[in-house]
Amino acid sequence: MDAVSALILAGALFMWPAATASKRLTALKSPPRRAFRLPRPSMALLVVVGALVGWVLLGPGGAILCAAAGGVGWRYWQARQRLRHRMTVVEELTETLRSLVGELRAGAHPVAAAESVAADAPPSGAEAMRAIAAAARMGGDVEQAVHEPLFTDIAHAWALAHRHGLPLADVLAAVVRDLDQRLRFAKQTHAQMAGPRTSAVVLACLPLAGIGLGQLLGTHSLRMLSETMAGQALLVVGIGLIIAGVFWSGRLTRQVVLP
Repeated sequence: MDAVSALILAGALFMWPAATASKRLTALKSPPRRAFRLPRPSMALLVVVGALVGWVLLGPGGAILCAAAGGVGWRYWQARQRLRHRMTVVEELTETLRSLVGELRAGAHPVAAAESVAADAPPSGAEAMRAIAAAARMGGDVEQAVHEPLFTDIAHAWALAHRHGLPLADVLAAVVRDLDQRLRFAKQTHAQMAGPRTSAVVLACLPLAGIGLGQLLGTHSLRMLSETMAGQALLVVGIGLIIAGVFWSGRLTRQVVLP
């Protein structure tokens, strides 16, 4: 019995909470060092860094040149990211609607089907499905329950089927086909515009290539641009024309049609 009691006592001491001792040991330890993290890139950061680099290399005109180039590059990258996000959301919406149509054709009640699909849908689609289901359950206006423009077609189709007694699965299936066609057309157009976009970028970089070629040939292009008033003025005018060309070519090639 003495050995058993000793083992039980040892186990109890081993499992005894040691919060006070842990706090004392933590206080004795030196505070953890924070890892150095670079600031997140932003348009303001790129403009400031570009302006500083341009000022060092080419003076005030170079500061304007590099700051404008950083801002335009950031806008271009953000536009590409928004387009990719939009396409992803439309794809997720299409898959969510396919699941809803499958639930409806299996005989589920529209409200129950919407709630069931919302459980496995992406965040954007789940929120819209829950809003539509809640409005339909309470007898409210489904079209006013959805504020995201991408989901207005769903709410309109839901209200139309309820108002005229149409099969909701067939109406939503038509919406799915429409979204599929829009997304397919958007991807095809975006792929076809890759060549013109690349040409626009190359044309925008040609003046810089000309300056570098002149410098290699011994014409001292950088000295003229950085040390003379005419060179500074040419830098500002040149970057203005390049930016105008980039924006105009972007407007011409931005032909992706999405809701």
